[in-house]
Amino acid sequence: MSLSLYDASITVYLQMLKNLSHFLDKAETYAAEEHVELSTFTEASLGHGMANFVRQIQLASDAAKSGAARLAGVEAPSMPDTETTFPELKERIAKTIAFVESIKRDQVHGQEGRAVVLTFPGRTMEFTGQSFLLTFSLPNFLFHVTTAYAILRSQGVPLGKMDFLAGAQTAA
Repeated sequence: MSLSLYDASITVYLQMLKNLSHFLDKAETYAAEEHVELSTFTEASLGHGMANFVRQIQLASDAAKSGAARLAGVEAPSMPDTETTFPELKERIAKTIAFVESIKRDQVHGQEGRAVVLTFPGRTMEFTGQSFLLTFSLPNFLFHVTTAYAILRSQGVPLGKMDFLAGAQTAA
């Protein structure tokens, strides 16, 4: 059986979004146990001009919902970047999961050759559905999930490799 575009995209976005929510749960537990303000995490970054934790969550959400939408040929929901608290970030992740779950297999299946065109100031990038997923969308999404994970780790949150790979499944 061959790997479908749906399996390589939607299932990955969903698993990692759920893991991202798990990171927030572990950070909340750690903050309560260690008497750390959650704002310590929301404002934290890895430095060197990198976006803070809140922005990493927003960018991961944007990457998942826009990636799924482009592969399915639908419009992604607009989500203004107004989150500042853990409950707001968790709600955004939940809304992103709900949207990605709304994408059906037949919307993505067979769309490997779909034209995906991204327009940026001063630059246009053209992809097939497959090349968009493998060379742009997933790397971008995973970059922001990884950076959010690394920010929490740098702040002392006891996240391990299995939290990144298996998320809430590690708690079972």
